[in-house]
Amino acid sequence: MPSLPVYRWRLAPEGLATFRQLRALGLRPAGQPVVAQLERPRRRREPLVAYLYRIDLARPVRPMTPARWAALAAANAARRVCPECGRDAGYRIPPSLGMCVPCADAPAHAA
Repeated sequence: MPSLPVYRWRLAPEGLATFRQLRALGLRPAGQPVVAQLERPRRRREPLVAYLYRIDLARPVRPMTPARWAALAAANAARRVCPECGRDAGYRIPPSLGMCVPCADAPAHAA
């Protein structure tokens, strides 16, 4: 398996961009393979890695259709409903709790 070229932080050549940089330009990778990798060194930990894509092969981001907006709204609404009490919490329920904050605090107060 051929290895990817590795560039240091802020030293990537022109014509390559990370996923977030492509998105800021209104582009998407469009199925192209990763062509290089960017590494940002950190003390006492492994370096942060970002994959680089070619800008010339990127395509425009697909627009959101009304059906996509509706599906996104339904998914977000489902994440707001507490599985314990069944109420709309008014916020996205954190996966770490798995329930709304009042339901998560209830056993602590009862004990």
